[in-house]
Amino acid sequence: MYAIVDIETTGSHAGEGGITEICILISDGEKLIDRWESLINPDMPIPPFVQRLTGITDRMVANAPRFAEVAKSVYEILNGKIFVAHNVQFDHSFIDTGLQKSGFWLQGKRLCTVRLSQKIFPGQISYSLGRLCRAIDIPLNDRHRAAGDALATMELFHRLLKNDQQGLIAKSLPKGKSETKWPPHVPLADIDKLPYTPGVYYFLNKAGKAVYIGKAKNIRYRVNTHFTGRSLTRQRLRFMQHVHRIQFKECATDLMAQVLESIEIKHQWPAFNAAQKHREEVYGIFTFEDQQGYQRLAINKVRSGEQPVRTFHYLADGQSLIRKLIQQHQLCPKLCFLQRSAIPCQDKLIGNCLGACEAAEANHLYNQRVQSAIQTLHESPSFALVDQGRTPGERSCILVVEGSFHGMGYIKETHPLNRQFLIKKIPRMRENSFVRNLVLGHATRFPEKVIELK
Repeated sequence: MYAIVDIETTGSHAGEGGITEICILISDGEKLIDRWESLINPDMPIPPFVQRLTGITDRMVANAPRFAEVAKSVYEILNGKIFVAHNVQFDHSFIDTGLQKSGFWLQGKRLCTVRLSQKIFPGQISYSLGRLCRAIDIPLNDRHRAAGDALATMELFHRLLKNDQQGLIAKSLPKGKSETKWPPHVPLADIDKLPYTPGVYYFLNKAGKAVYIGKAKNIRYRVNTHFTGRSLTRQRLRFMQHVHRIQFKECATDLMAQVLESIEIKHQWPAFNAAQKHREEVYGIFTFEDQQGYQRLAINKVRSGEQPVRTFHYLADGQSLIRKLIQQHQLCPKLCFLQRSAIPCQDKLIGNCLGACEAAEANHLYNQRVQSAIQTLHESPSFALVDQGRTPGERSCILVVEGSFHGMGYIKETHPLNRQFLIKKIPRMRENSFVRNLVLGHATRFPEKVIELK
């Protein structure tokens, strides 16, 4: 059995709005079986523009029951039936919120006649209820009143059932506990195109401006997670109402997706992104001389006005870099704070540490090697991070020129890996501190992917 539902409300969010009218029509898919409707006192003033739109005034609902008074009746007629509405997320969110406040947990699957119409009646100019009904000759009386809209939605649903030659309605019913609730304005073609590859995805508003940008190891799976789950919070509903298109850019690796996401967020400044629009946590390698005259290397958070010898965004990147300096310059892990235990220096046991931690090596000799290590941090290398491509015969390439992120792109496996060629081939992209430290940190952790460029 199907429960075709329409409501009128004081606003657009279940968390802060109230229901003013409900109509529920029970159908077997062919004819009307039962009907329940009522005005509802929303316990708040109805905004003037809503009164003009619906014709429902504060005086009309003053003596109407509050939702809590009819919650049991609404629950009994809806529970276990397939909840059908035109933009089902909107109607269901208000009713479900009201039922939960009254101690009822609504069970049942949902169908959206907007989504189904896009599949079964493709090519319409608009899928709003009024325009769609006019286009396919469905009578619509008492527009923006619950009963009038519900009756039109029921007739639309009956026609969808009759014209569903491919069984799309059955396929639309969720088969598990989690249900994907796609934004009602997004074309189905955008969803069908989503790939199972790394990359960056863009949620666009009606004007085509990005309102959210994200990165993913698997674009389709990640986009699904934004719209999967039972809870429809005020912020989530607001977010879904703003999303009209979904676009994406494929990347060969997760690192390239992270880089592109950061560049795009800082360039487009999407309204619903937060993480990279705030101050980024930055760590640094600092040097100081201890009481015995030995130069020490230490990692700490960078505070305003401080000048570390190298910065990075991930603590692990700094630790990897200091380990590299220890090996290359025979530094002591204890004096670099990588070994904090009281046991003897492990590098001294294998001969890499020359004994500065036990004052067995003169401090001026040890400090010379520390200065050499610091000097390498000030040098600005040029290199390419080369990894798998998107297709056979292709390689991905992230280019760093004199210590700064230059850009990234794709080259053929037969292309030469020299600086002059790559600077011409790889498009220039906007650098930021997050991207620079991300790339340099990746190069430190995966030296086998680094191709040094002269």
